Order: sequence, then C-alpha cells, then structure tokens
Amino acid sequence: MKEPRIEKIELFKVPPRWLFLKMTTASGIVGWGEPVVEGRAATVEACVRELSPYVIGRSANDIEDIWQTLYRGGFYRGGPILMSAISGIDQALWDIKGKHLGVPVYELLGGAVRQKMKMYCWIGGDNPEVMLEQAREKVQQGYKAVKMNATGPFEWIDSLNSIKSVANNMRILREEFGDGLDIGLDFHGRVHKGMVKRLIDELSPYSPMFFEEPVLSENNEALDTIYSYTGIPIATGERLYSRWDFKEVLHRGTVDIIQPDVSHAGGISEVRRIAGMAEAYDVAVAPHCPLGPVALASCLQVDFASINAVIQESSLGIHYNQGFDLLDYMDNPEVFTVKDGYVDLLKNPGLGVSINEEKLKEGQEVGHDWTNPIWRNEDGSLTEW
Repeated sequence: MKEPRIEKIELFKVPPRWLFLKMTTASGIVGWGEPVVEGRAATVEACVRELSPYVIGRSANDIEDIWQTLYRGGFYRGGPILMSAISGIDQALWDIKGKHLGVPVYELLGGAVRQKMKMYCWIGGDNPEVMLEQAREKVQQGYKAVKMNATGPFEWIDSLNSIKSVANNMRILREEFGDGLDIGLDFHGRVHKGMVKRLIDELSPYSPMFFEEPVLSENNEALDTIYSYTGIPIATGERLYSRWDFKEVLHRGTVDIIQPDVSHAGGISEVRRIAGMAEAYDVAVAPHCPLGPVALASCLQVDFASINAVIQESSLGIHYNQGFDLLDYMDNPEVFTVKDGYVDLLKNPGLGVSINEEKLKEGQEVGHDWTNPIWRNEDGSLTEW
C-alpha cells in the first residue's frame, strides 16, 4: 500500500467564526481539520502557514513524529495559537490515515468502548433570558442535556439581585423539566473568587450537572477551596492547551470533569493523552466543542475510544451560528442526528464526516472577522465575557 504523502495544505476562513484546513495527499486522499482560536482566526491561519513546511512532503502515517516536530521543533511552546494550529493539522492527519486504511479513527486509538455518545448543546446565548424557549426546542430535538451560562456580565462583587436572578433561571428550568433534564452551568470565567461560593449556595438546590469554569484558568488555585465547598462536580479545561497544562489541576485533585478542546489542545493525539492522564486520577472527560463539524467529529473519535468520556458538547444551533450552522458544511449531516440524547457510533473511515467543499468555498467568499464582545460594567470598567 502506497504511503499517503502530503502534497498540499489549504485554509478556508468561513462564517460564523471558523477556519477549516484541507490536507491533500499525492494520491488524492483529503483530510480535514479545524485549527482556530475564536476571535483569532487570522493569527492561527498564519501559524499554520509557518508550520506547513514541516508537514508538506511527509507521510500522513507519521502522525506522532509530525506532532512532536511541530511542538518541540520551536524553542517556544504551548499556548492557544500554536496548539490550535497543531490541532487542525493533527486532525487532518488522523482523517487521512483512517481513510487510507479504511477505518474510523477510533479504531486506530484502540477501538470503541461505547456504541453511542451522550450529547448536550447550548441554550440561552450570552445572557440566559431566552433559555426556557431554547431548552424546549432542544428537548424536542432529542437532547436530554443542555448547558447555559450561569450569568451575564458580572461584577467582581455583585448585587443580591444579580445572584437571585441567576438562581431564578435554574428554578424555572427545574419547574418545567423536573429532574429529567441534565443542566450544566457555565460560569465562563465571568465570576470572580469572591462570588463563587455565594452562587453555589443559591444554585445547588437545583442540582446542576456541573459547575464549569467557576474561576478563570489562571486562578485555578482557587479551586482548592471551591472544590471542597460543594458536592456538585467541578469542570474546567477549555483554556488549557496541553497535557502539561492539565498536569497541575489533575495533581491537585480539584476537578471532576476536564474539558480539553480538540481544536485548541493539540488535536486528537494530545487530547487522547490528556484523557488517559485524567483516567489515572479518576476524572471524567467532556471535550469542549463550540465549533464546526470537523472539530465535533474529532471530539467524538476521542470519546468513542476513551472510557472516561461522559458527555459531548455540540454547537448545533448555538447563537453564533446564524446563517451558517454546523450541518451546513456537510454532505452527511445525518451522522450527528441525536436520538434519545445520544449520537451513534460514527462508522465512516477517518473522522467520519464528508465536507461539502462547494459550500465551504461559498463561505470563504463571505469570510468572517468574528471577535468576542467587549463588556463593561455600569461604572465603565471592563468585565469578563
């Protein structure tokens, strides 16, 4: 069997806020990746172009050596830009290798440990006022789990009204759906240490599935006290970019669910290693994925092969995706159909998704310059988005 030698790498910056990578071999096999940092797509695009000379001409079978070269071949390592560029390249390499051998990627990771994966999606947007209507829609679409931002803009030390408003949103959902709907609450790093316990006190009676990013990742030492304060699982990790970033939080024992992003944390290769590290600490994995179909397929390939993967995020219908949603760039959207809360095992070779390149080229003509909002408090000071 002839080696799949990499001949070309192309990039497509498309709405709503995505960057697709197309990798083609000399024999015509195409692999897809999503190397992007939301709001920094052009920067990651430049990084991919800088890394491409280390990849062109190589065999796509050499995934591990290429990964090590891209990571260790530069004196400065890690961080969101470099690791996201590596992520997209790595995803495409796995896609090609799976197609070359005629098997799904999870077969190359040791085989599937489950036949379907539990899914959740977003409700409520950046501010959770519309969460009830959207929750009803998602339940009708087959979901049994959702996630919403716990708060909108939040002060370092906020008012009693703000705290009560946050709790009221959870109360409304519980009254509507009872205990039959799992509800993840994302603090999104918007909440500073001084307010976390107050919010936990108000929210815990409504039994959220987890508290996500209760503090910013740069303040993870605060999880030492937060973790011991609540019986609700603590989740974090979307802003950690390698196994070395996850090492300390796992060693401290202050997290129950880690959320590496397969488009930010070094791709399938690195997230599979991170999942293995987490298993040794009896910690679950729920990959972060507010991105497109290639990123979601990459997450699912890791999920299917990782015993501690518990639930998978999807961006389908998320508020960012107006006009260009996750399924719009696919020829086989049926593979992501949610049935009774789950997506079935992907069976096609490689990542399992077929990208509609004509639609991708249409999106490239539109392009995007998405950046996250800049929020300010009533007094004019900057607050976390």
